[in-house]
Amino acid sequence: MFRLIWIISIYVRSFMRRFIPTNIALDALRTRRGLKWGVPAMLLAIPYCFVAAYVTALIDDGATNCLYLVVLVCIWNAFKFVLNGIVCMGLLARVRVHERRLQRSAAEAPAVYANEQLVRA
Repeated sequence: MFRLIWIISIYVRSFMRRFIPTNIALDALRTRRGLKWGVPAMLLAIPYCFVAAYVTALIDDGATNCLYLVVLVCIWNAFKFVLNGIVCMGLLARVRVHERRLQRSAAEAPAVYANEQLVRA
């Protein structure tokens, strides 16, 4: 039974990773080129919070309680974008420090020109 639940969860995760738009966007933000867009992507949490507030107001006015699932998904996506923005800031800082170290070490290394011979007599 546990194995069946495990396998189903793997398939659900795989499906969601490939086809859910927020997961596709977060995967794109986790690449080297996407790290610089992590902080502006945090702003996408704002519309999710507005949608959650609006749907909650609809529920309070008499709509079906099944809409709490929509509220939960919107709040979860807002948290994902906020946390991903914070993580992207840290990753981008780490990558830039690493790139500066590489540039500094390349600048300090002695240059070898093509016309020099490095043959010992």
